[in-house]
Amino acid sequence: MIKYFDTLPSTNQYCELLDLNKVEEFTCFCALAQTAGIGQRGNHWEAQPGQNLTFSLVLHPKHLMVVDQFKLTQCLSVAVCDWLSKKISPQEIKIKWPNDIYVGARKICGMLISIKVSCVGLSHAICGIGLNINQTLFPEWVPNPISLKQITGEDYDIKKCLEELIESVRARYEEILMPSLQEAYLARLFRNNEPGQYIYKDQLMAATIVGINHYGQLLLQPAEGEVVACNLKEVQYVL
Repeated sequence: MIKYFDTLPSTNQYCELLDLNKVEEFTCFCALAQTAGIGQRGNHWEAQPGQNLTFSLVLHPKHLMVVDQFKLTQCLSVAVCDWLSKKISPQEIKIKWPNDIYVGARKICGMLISIKVSCVGLSHAICGIGLNINQTLFPEWVPNPISLKQITGEDYDIKKCLEELIESVRARYEEILMPSLQEAYLARLFRNNEPGQYIYKDQLMAATIVGINHYGQLLLQPAEGEVVACNLKEVQYVL
């Protein structure tokens, strides 16, 4: 089920006010205009009204333990890549850990996943996704944005795109406990097994991404020393 709104401050914030026990799994709340969208690290998500996808998908991943919650990030990230691969060259599509989707060196999609925990595991997940579709002009403060239209030159039906994308999520959600999901995520992971520079705990570090652990931490192998397991707020890419 998809519920459309002309305007909402934030689809994730709207879902936070609902009794999620009464919301059917895979219910989607989509705002044609979002006035206070939120991205990772508390950043604002910018989107022109009616030009992009800004929505939240409610899931009930009760089959996942708390330690497995990163599988949701992998599921959604890979699903977006699957959908984009039907529109543009798959070789250009990468996941910048943990869940930003890039085409080349430019960001096309961001996510914010809010998880509710019960005494036995995960109970609900509010999966907020912002995906640039038809927008071609972005404010200067938005770092390295790109849209599907900028890549292909085509206009897209926003509602049709959302329906297709949800089906991609359904397909990956069915294999959320399978090794194939982890493999697909790592195959798309930006800079995986490539040397690069990072700021780790405020210090510049030359390192190579060597994988993701079960908890979703980024594994960096420094030029010297042991592998470092990084949390989201501890590390930044130097691009």
